[in-house]
Amino acid sequence: MTSLASRTVFAALALAFGLSATAQAQSQAGAAMVPQADWKATHHEDPDALWKIVHDHCAPAAASGVYPPSPCAAVHQGPGGYAVLKDRHGAYQYLVLPLARTQGIESPELIRPDAPNYLAAAWRARLYVEAALGSTQPRESLGLVVNSPEGRSQNQLHIHVDCMRRDVRDALARQLRHISYRWRWLPVGLPPHGHRYMARWVDGVDLHINPFADLARALPAGDHMAMHGLAVVGASRGPARPGFILLSDRIGPDDRANTEELQDVDCTLARRPPAL
Repeated sequence: MTSLASRTVFAALALAFGLSATAQAQSQAGAAMVPQADWKATHHEDPDALWKIVHDHCAPAAASGVYPPSPCAAVHQGPGGYAVLKDRHGAYQYLVLPLARTQGIESPELIRPDAPNYLAAAWRARLYVEAALGSTQPRESLGLVVNSPEGRSQNQLHIHVDCMRRDVRDALARQLRHISYRWRWLPVGLPPHGHRYMARWVDGVDLHINPFADLARALPAGDHMAMHGLAVVGASRGPARPGFILLSDRIGPDDRANTEELQDVDCTLARRPPAL
């Protein structure tokens, strides 16, 4: 991204954040919106909390022309529509959620031939993380994760968009030569707990395949998507070959396939603009 384009994007997103903050402040005074504190408090108590936020508040606000559609940062309507919501964790993490009722990684509608590519949309939404950080980031620093049914608290598909852990980024760089176009188990487990992951390389600046469907096709007979978590990590094999590393963890003893373990909500490896 050029510096001019970056400044334009960040300026637009900064304006959106400012409007969103205003809208959220206004929503505290009325019952039409869900106060941020309320849905944070009920997140673990109600497995449908995220669905209710998107379906009952963000989508109707967007449909009525309200911008931003608080409490969401954005809503993309139409077929394959989705919302972008600031997560309660950390200062930088965002969630991308379908507008359609979609339970999670195990949902069969995610692997149909005409399925929306929600992970590609989530990769585009990394701009919200970069705007919160105040600068563009190397693609290796950012990633997307979807937890398994045992590793999540919510029953609406939500993709975590955030920074990767520094030790995870470094471990993937060391094992890059073992990652090919076919799903294979990495020879060494990944931080922070040493869990084993399958990995696959995908070429491209943008994500042109559906990782849900790609993983489902690779699973052996008797295995199921409901047993897996999934991650998409920005990567490159030199300056002229950008791409992605797809990762999948499987539920097992002492492993709930909570793929979110690969991310760092504090974004400690992120580049930040110099202090004024």
